[in-house]
Amino acid sequence: MDLFAKCEQFTEVKDLKARNIYPYFHALESRQDIEVMMEGKRRIMLGSNNYLGLTVHPDIIRAGLQALEQYGTGCSGSRFLNGTLQSHIELEQELAHFLEKEAAMTFSTGFQSNLGIISALVGRNDYVICDRENHASIYDGCRLSFGKMLRYRHNDMEDLERILQRVPDTAGILIVTDGVFSMGGDIANLPAIVKLAKKYGARTMVDDAHGLGVIGNGGRGTADYFGLTDEVDIFMGTFSKSLASLGGYMAASETVVDYVRHNSRPFIFSASIPPSNCAVALAALRYLEAHPERVSRLAELSRYVREGMTKRGIPIRPSQSPIPGRPADTPIVPIYTHNAYNTLTIAKELYEEGVYVNSVLPPATPPTDCLLRTSYMATHTEPLLDEAMDIIASVLARHA
Repeated sequence: MDLFAKCEQFTEVKDLKARNIYPYFHALESRQDIEVMMEGKRRIMLGSNNYLGLTVHPDIIRAGLQALEQYGTGCSGSRFLNGTLQSHIELEQELAHFLEKEAAMTFSTGFQSNLGIISALVGRNDYVICDRENHASIYDGCRLSFGKMLRYRHNDMEDLERILQRVPDTAGILIVTDGVFSMGGDIANLPAIVKLAKKYGARTMVDDAHGLGVIGNGGRGTADYFGLTDEVDIFMGTFSKSLASLGGYMAASETVVDYVRHNSRPFIFSASIPPSNCAVALAALRYLEAHPERVSRLAELSRYVREGMTKRGIPIRPSQSPIPGRPADTPIVPIYTHNAYNTLTIAKELYEEGVYVNSVLPPATPPTDCLLRTSYMATHTEPLLDEAMDIIASVLARHA
């Protein structure tokens, strides 16, 4: 059989384009901001992970330009060899300090961070246990390791304990969870996870790609949100969201970081973060540390959107928080659109009327629980959000 036969049989893209509802690869013609120019028209951006709005901050941009002038465009090598800059070391030191861990290390992307951490730590006789709604990079990190992966139902602590009970006492165990889940905006039940980890001798790792800069004291993430910084063994995160750059990181004890630094193939055999990306991430981290009020503003606007959509009758999916009476004020607000065709049709109409959102389809959701993922920035304004919500309500009314 011809290897490329599967390519010829892959017709979904052509079918969606023929129906004029293909939702991907719309081209930006302006900066990633609360309003963008996209394919010749103004759109209100409700589909970005630029949670703190720092991609357009003049001080952050200036830091990247200065790094280009000082270091050039790239490092042309691995951190192991010629690819370590002084700014890489500063970024790792300041990340560790901000996250209240002994040490930190950086990876070239967030996806690569999960590949590199999990594959280095989880060996042939170990187990890695994952929430079913974890990010794809966590799943691929598990596949790259030689350990056995087990999954528990989303935020279901009874199911997690049932799985832990099946693991042999002689095995090493790593429990991995998103801190803030990227599609639903839910917050992991970290207190229960930490408690179970202690009971069964497991280690814990939190992917805080959508938690850093979003929740916790001054945006320190999910563990800080619950007062569990010292109880969670590993933090992982990205620079491509709140920190307005590209790359990823791990923060943990110095012993664990040093082990991963010398045993992670995705780290050892990849070129380091380019100078401008490193400088931007460092400048954004310093800005975050100096301006915790921007995190509070993000939570305030997230509440405003949830209340506004509810008043307009927009069917949002409530984001779960494990703390009774404490809502999940995360900037990810999913709108139920049910089946895939309906989701793509509504997303297309919103795009044409000037609102950009993301379509979430199987396998990311069950076939009847498709979503429009909307996400928000601390730099959005209430009038702009009202404009967007009015458009959303109007388009959804046509499909009621």
